[in-house]
Amino acid sequence: MGSRRLALGLIATVAALTTACSTAQPSGPGQPSAAPSRGDDKATPLVIGHRGAPGYRPEHTIASYELAARMGADYIEADVVPTKDGVLVDRHEPEIGGTTDVASHPEFADRKTTKTIDGTQMTGWFTEDFTLAELKTLRAVERLPDVRQHNTMYNGRYQIPTLQEYLDTAKRMSDELHRTIGVYIETKHPTFFRSLGIGVDPMLVDVLNRNGLNKADSKVFIESFETNIRGLHSQIPVPMIQLIDVTGAPADLVAAGDRRTYADLLTPAGLAEIATYAKGIGPEKSQIVPTDMAGNPGQPTTLVADAHRAGLMVHPYTFRDENQFLPADLRSSPNPFSASDYGKGIDEDVRFFQLGVDGIFTDNTDTGIEARTQFLSTKAK
Repeated sequence: MGSRRLALGLIATVAALTTACSTAQPSGPGQPSAAPSRGDDKATPLVIGHRGAPGYRPEHTIASYELAARMGADYIEADVVPTKDGVLVDRHEPEIGGTTDVASHPEFADRKTTKTIDGTQMTGWFTEDFTLAELKTLRAVERLPDVRQHNTMYNGRYQIPTLQEYLDTAKRMSDELHRTIGVYIETKHPTFFRSLGIGVDPMLVDVLNRNGLNKADSKVFIESFETNIRGLHSQIPVPMIQLIDVTGAPADLVAAGDRRTYADLLTPAGLAEIATYAKGIGPEKSQIVPTDMAGNPGQPTTLVADAHRAGLMVHPYTFRDENQFLPADLRSSPNPFSASDYGKGIDEDVRFFQLGVDGIFTDNTDTGIEARTQFLSTKAK
């Protein structure tokens, strides 16, 4: 059996097993639904379901969130963008041409347009041009169909969830699995939306208030690639995470004429400043283990140690099992046509746990759980 067919078989098996155990009491050692919670134990890194479990279901759907929870995620991540009528919904970007079937809806053909967001020109359909009722007529599709062809069989099955529905799902899955599923919310493009007269941050604060989550002991993280979380920090007493891109600068700093870049934020002085308003950083994983043009990993940087020295947690992104997302030494084949086949994703996760990260954003929650179990077992010896 080829590696791709084997991977598909494993996916089906994992999904069946996780669904079967979803109503059980807390599991015994080593079982996914009993993954340890980090709490104050810095030795136990978090496994964060990046947009749910998009390695197995289209991202930012209720099905993706549910599967991540059943596979053992400590937190489930959601990116939020606004609708025309002021409701926050879960999409990676406001442009939804690649994640929904909007292009097949002739009634929305005239909504296609071109916008510039944070200096990048995008053409498509944008959530802020649709009411929630209109968005609910659309259905989610797989964002990476050439890589995750198996996910395309779920195209058209799921709606775009609202932030409220995401929070309701986390609560429902917490009740079902007898453990608290945390929520990890990214506020997307706040400067762009503010230029349109849309305040995404106040909308987020309002939803958290209505759900009783605006308190220090809530299992909530708020993240952003902009430094808007500095202002949110004064309104919401939950941990803030400053996301760090590999190039460029936070859009709000650019708009304000501040010349600091993401690279500047990673200097000792930059990290010390981040620590005044955030509990951690979310760097791209290559900022911890760089790779060359051929994908070969180099020596780890000092970023984890530098961040810890500043009192910051480190939650790198994004861990995926397919060959094209793995360093060359962990791919299952050098064949470029095997890009969608699985490589040694568990080994990469373990590598980063050994480097001291406090959590990982992963598209494959089960891989992250298995890697953490292996890491903790080895560490205990």
